Amino acid sequence: MIEEPVRLDVASTEGVALASYRWEPAGHPRGIVQIAHGVGEHARRYAPLARALTEQGFVVYSHDHRGHGATAASPSDFGKLGVSGWGALVDDLGRVGAFARHEHPTLPLVLIAHSLGSFAAQQYLLDHSVEVDVVVLSGTAAIDLLEPAMNLDEPMDLSTFNAAFQSPRTDFDWLTRDEDQVDQYIADPLCGFGLDIDGAKSMFQGARQIADPQRVASMRSELPVYIVVGEMDPVNGQLALVHALVERYRQAGLTDVTLRTYSGARHEVFTETNREEVVSEMIAWLNKVLHTAE
Repeated sequence: MIEEPVRLDVASTEGVALASYRWEPAGHPRGIVQIAHGVGEHARRYAPLARALTEQGFVVYSHDHRGHGATAASPSDFGKLGVSGWGALVDDLGRVGAFARHEHPTLPLVLIAHSLGSFAAQQYLLDHSVEVDVVVLSGTAAIDLLEPAMNLDEPMDLSTFNAAFQSPRTDFDWLTRDEDQVDQYIADPLCGFGLDIDGAKSMFQGARQIADPQRVASMRSELPVYIVVGEMDPVNGQLALVHALVERYRQAGLTDVTLRTYSGARHEVFTETNREEVVSEMIAWLNKVLHTAE
């Protein structure tokens, strides 16, 4: 295993080059994991998760979304998607997945998507579930049901999610109970921003497709889906919005949907105080479903 990822550039539309990274296992990989990060952060924050996965024999790919990390032209472009950017961001999941499959054409592809990445994945899977072998959604919810709680006439302010916590230490206590992880996030110059008005509106407009039972039913029924969230994550509305997502998938005919919740955990389960438990249980589930698929 290499400690530092290999930097790659994956071509997208409108002249955008997606800053992408590949973490490699020590030997021949047994599967691909593609990680899609959340809003206001970047792919390299997932290096600890990537290393845990490479130790299990996976080759890991992740990219900085449009308007994020090294994909953004400059810090002044952080969070800027514009009217057409959300649709391109969703399609970028397929572009990076296709790049990974091209490098490893015989291996199964696991998509791990967090928060905004999970919302993009929900929309992507409506038309492309055959392109993915296994899906993990973290920090997620039925995004269309989240829309009424958002003010879409102003740029997205991530600190508003802190309202669920009394006497917060920082504006980002809602991310995780681990204060050191919160402080690292705040100190990271590539973190802490939301989406622009047009980008957020386009995201929620796209989310209406996810609420269409016929669209959801078009997904392949045997797709294994693992949904992992914290019970204190304000994004899921005390689990109401994640239960709605699980029920939506099951009613649409998906036969392998697993929900794992963690008491006390907040939004970023992979940086939580019990992250070793979270990652260990997810990997155990991956091993089970991938073995079943062999």
